[in-house]
Amino acid sequence: MRLRSPAAVMPLIFTLLLYVPAYARDAGLTAGTAESVGMSSQRLGKITEVFEKEIADKKLPGAVIMVARNGKIVYHRAFGVQAPNAAAPMQENSIFRIYSMTKPLMSTGLMLLVEDGKVELTDPVSKFLPAFKDVKVSTPDGDVAPVRPMTIQDLLRHTSGLAYAEITKNQKVKDAMIEAGIAKKDLDYEQRGLPGAEQAERLAKIPLVNQPGTLWEYSVAVDVQGRVIEAVTGKRAGDFLAERLFQPLKMNDTGFWVPEAKQGRLTSNFDKDPATGNSYPLLDVSKQPANDSGGAGAVSTASDYLRFCQMLLNGGELDGVRILSPTTVKLMTSDHLATLVSNPQAPGELLLGTKGYTFGLGFAVRMQDGIAGMPGSTGEFMWAGYAGTYFWVDPVEKITAVYMTQAPSPIRAYYRKLVKQLVYQAVTESQARAALSQ
Repeated sequence: MRLRSPAAVMPLIFTLLLYVPAYARDAGLTAGTAESVGMSSQRLGKITEVFEKEIADKKLPGAVIMVARNGKIVYHRAFGVQAPNAAAPMQENSIFRIYSMTKPLMSTGLMLLVEDGKVELTDPVSKFLPAFKDVKVSTPDGDVAPVRPMTIQDLLRHTSGLAYAEITKNQKVKDAMIEAGIAKKDLDYEQRGLPGAEQAERLAKIPLVNQPGTLWEYSVAVDVQGRVIEAVTGKRAGDFLAERLFQPLKMNDTGFWVPEAKQGRLTSNFDKDPATGNSYPLLDVSKQPANDSGGAGAVSTASDYLRFCQMLLNGGELDGVRILSPTTVKLMTSDHLATLVSNPQAPGELLLGTKGYTFGLGFAVRMQDGIAGMPGSTGEFMWAGYAGTYFWVDPVEKITAVYMTQAPSPIRAYYRKLVKQLVYQAVTESQARAALSQ
């Protein structure tokens, strides 16, 4: 094999350096044809074919799917009905409970305060929420003091030692969270019943399940992020996000409850899940909650959330409005777990049943093109929600996609993987390959 000279290789390296961040130009979201951005409209039609059948077979009540590449919306379709017990068809602007897809929104809000110089990632959480100064760690030999304080970075990357009662294997902590009113006995990820300050005070009295900074454990840490935002700004977390994120991005239907005038667009799920026969009640979002739950409390539409995704793909800017610095987006979508010991469950396994993902500051991040059992690219980042919602951003192929449904079922990981592989099979020109061939 003939090796190229350094002079010959430099143009290629320069091209890759320009290409890899994929943040250089602000691509505003506009309608476009699939063929204009290296995708096939005929192949995108497979999404329609597959999901129409799933809904006809009554496996899903309805869904909205949006796909964009290079800032061009190439697929936007509503399927089924908004509510299984009503006749109203699903609309492209139907409103969904997004549960854990709230987390990237709240994490972005906290990073705005980092950019403002009001918070540092290495700050102890107790600097803003003093009750956490005396938090203990649960061990088999009893509760002990933490080796080091829980930090803001720990909250953002889920290494705080906090837990979800719905997930943790620590029965003592699970019981304490239920007794404190932080979780319900039926364990439905409802964290909105206590006023924010009271939630933080009660949570700080419950032992952590791990030493801070040692293990990735999915948890109520993002609710605590909301409490930090409130302590720093003196505003409700939802009001802060509205001012700094939702309104600038024109995410007009995103918030923490649905006003009466918009409730006709609110979606719901089957009374009994077709896959299990079980009932999965959804959050009541018809009125303002006691606190804005950063972990699971928001509502949104597919188009609103796609605007958030495109802003991130653009390196923090959309339609000439800058939300974050490109350096902040890069930091948030980098691997923040590399120095930790292996985890019992990794981010990709929790959401998609597959390895291949680490975690950044608010997002799962794909470590390489392979390993994960689905298409995607190194550096892709994503998250999902309890009721079946899902999004991902691929900076290499410049794809953003949002899948919205209300189907809280163990089968939800199947549909997330399904929609993803149907999007990637429609790509006819790989931007990664084009960059390497230049």
